[in-house]
Amino acid sequence: METQSAETKTQITDFLPLNGTDFVELYVGNAKQAAHFYKTAFGFQSMAYAGPETGVKDRASYVLVQNKMRLVLTTPLKPDHEISAHLTKHGDGVKIIALWVDDAYDAFEQTIKRGARQYMEPKTLTDEHGEIRMSGIYTYGETVHLFIERKNYSGPFMPGYKKWESHYNPEPVGLLYVDHCVGNVGWNQMNKWVKFYEDVMGFRNILTFDDKQISTEYSALMSKVMSNGNGYVKFPINEPAEGKKKSQVEEYLDFYGDEGVQHVAIATHNIVDTVTQLQNRGVEFLKVPNTYYDDLEARVGKIDEDVEPLKELGILVDRDDEGYLLQIFTKPIEDRPTLFFEIIQRKGAKSFGAGNFKALFEALEREQDARGNL
Repeated sequence: METQSAETKTQITDFLPLNGTDFVELYVGNAKQAAHFYKTAFGFQSMAYAGPETGVKDRASYVLVQNKMRLVLTTPLKPDHEISAHLTKHGDGVKIIALWVDDAYDAFEQTIKRGARQYMEPKTLTDEHGEIRMSGIYTYGETVHLFIERKNYSGPFMPGYKKWESHYNPEPVGLLYVDHCVGNVGWNQMNKWVKFYEDVMGFRNILTFDDKQISTEYSALMSKVMSNGNGYVKFPINEPAEGKKKSQVEEYLDFYGDEGVQHVAIATHNIVDTVTQLQNRGVEFLKVPNTYYDDLEARVGKIDEDVEPLKELGILVDRDDEGYLLQIFTKPIEDRPTLFFEIIQRKGAKSFGAGNFKALFEALEREQDARGNL
């Protein structure tokens, strides 16, 4: 009876039920070329296109898909467009984290009345395939959450887009879905945005890391992980902490020019195979010293994988009370040292690799030092 009452309470208090991440949209300088890169390097497939040929006169957008992950790449067509100003300030990066909901109008009402700042009033888009209902709010920096309701739509993506067919379709590499998206916020801003996700979106803080846990000899940061009720959507939030030198979060804020999405973590069922393919296609990853693997089993216990391939690829391992995970991080995927990707395979673990923080951030610092930004 206690379990039932707890579940009932959760259902009652979850005023913003989320089914997962609908898509991640990047504003980029050249969407056509960026789409080719993500197809070639990351194994995404052509899905849909919007632009002048579909009645959208001010921008071009290419939708890519791999399993349950949709990536939208958008570029402006005129220099005086607001997206052009966004690109001048930030460079290529994540603008929208779209969330899949059952009722986009109610999601807007629930969040606005709790203090969210409006980005897009609820609207319904229709075509011969049905309707998409959507709305949106701002979060940290200029980042946006769109609420997407697509239960009455059967088209390739949404009205305004047409199916994008291409003769060039590299094989997928085993990327499955968005595991989590990490945001970098300014000094002393983490708790403000934790409260935003708690109060406005009904999330809860499931993990907290302080500057003693996430630190090296030179730099430190703090992080709190926010999760929605069913755990389908998770947003770690980082802020800088005092250190001898500049932290990776500070470097991000300097080059992005604002708070924003630091990285998108993508799940896979076979990280060794996925990373091998990505590396063969030219994706560059952060590397940790080989000594990281000397006492791996003593640190994390017995794992199913052979250590040698992990060592060769630079894949990190960590364990929590529910299992273990394997993870690796790309270098920034644009010239500004801002957005990067994480590839993650969970073998029961629900955590985020706390045991790897020191090795990871030392690797990041080596890259910062090479850029002259440490």
